[in-house]
Formats: sequence, C-alpha cells, structure tokens
Amino acid sequence: MRAIIFDFDGVIADTEPLHFEGLRRTLADIDILLTEPDYYAHYLGFDDRGCILEALRINQRQITDSIVHDLMEKKAAAYLASIRDHLVIFPGVKEFVTEAASTYPIAIASGALRPEIELILEQAGIRNAFRHITSAEDVTKSKPDPQPFLHALAGLHGRCTGLTLTPETCLVIEDSLPGIRAAKTAGMKVLAVTNTHTVQDLHEADAICSGLRDTQLTELQTRLWPS
Repeated sequence: MRAIIFDFDGVIADTEPLHFEGLRRTLADIDILLTEPDYYAHYLGFDDRGCILEALRINQRQITDSIVHDLMEKKAAAYLASIRDHLVIFPGVKEFVTEAASTYPIAIASGALRPEIELILEQAGIRNAFRHITSAEDVTKSKPDPQPFLHALAGLHGRCTGLTLTPETCLVIEDSLPGIRAAKTAGMKVLAVTNTHTVQDLHEADAICSGLRDTQLTELQTRLWPS
C-alpha cells in the first residue's frame, strides 16, 4: 500500500442526511416526492447531477441543461446552508486521517462539490492532511465509472516526487456500491465502511469495517497486501 483515496460523503463526513434533505426540498419545489428510503436505496453514491437526472427520468419530466443546472444550484445552496451549522465528521475520522497522512499520501475522490468538501475539512481541521482533492467539477463521469479515482491517483502521483503510485498500490475507502465498483474497475483495493449500508450491500469490497475509529492501517496493509 502506497496511497489512500477516501470517498467523502458517508466516509469522512456524515452528510447523507443533509444531502437527502437538500435534494428532497429541491425536488419538492417541482412537485416530485423523494422519500428517505428511496434516496438511500437508489440515489446514494451519485453526484448532484446524477441524482437530479435520475429523479427527472423516473418521474418522466423534461430534461434540459438549464433545468438540471437550476436544480443543481438550488440543491447546492440548501446543502451549504445546512453544513455551515453542523460539524459532521464521523467519530475517529480526524485521528485516522492524521495517522494515514503521516505515512501515506492521501486524497479525496468525491461526487460532492469542492466548496462543500473544503468547508467541512476546514471545520474539522484536517484540510492540510490531503495532498489532492478530486471533486464533481473535476471529472466528466461519476461513480460507478472509475474516472474519479484515476483522476485522484494522477493528482497524487504529480505531488509525490520519487514515489511510483499505481492503482494496485492504492487503497480506496468507500461506503457505497457504486463507489466500490468504481474503485475495483480502476484496479484498486477497497475498504468499505458500513456507515450508510449493510455488510451484505458492501460485500464486493476487499475488506469491510463498521467505521474508521477502530480501523488499524497496519492490519489493513498485512491483510490486503500479504507479503
């Protein structure tokens, strides 16, 4: 293991309830009902654009660039207003990130928008631990496509002089099936955390844990990269 790439929502930040509420309110404005079970079953793992496109498609609504852009802006504004009032880092994440950054170059690959990611990391005091952030604005395809993870790995590689980073040497930490599949397609190992899904839902990962608070990096290294 030579590098670690973290998903953001559901791994570092407990933001899914806020994402759901922001999306629910945005869709309610155009008379689309989004329930919490539907959100967690069908929308988790997608970026804002993907969520809105799926909601419009399922409800047989007109889809144009201007409609999607307007809904994305409304949802982003509602979400940012929410996270300014909440410290939403999962227990143990700050300590795990700090330890990981002392040994490995670490990055984020997320479908969230950059201002959302930056704000929460700054609030938690761990922004400087990450050498690279890939956000929704940086890619043309979102998870389950591997592009976000490959983009993040390339970003890390460019900042790690003298260190050869390949997908096979990279650990991804994810909480959703689309994210797991994206990482596996990229050729990376995956640790899944059961913050938002069950063990059964995440069984395609190489390893599964209940959270990062009690996760040991040395144990992961030994288990996933046996000598």
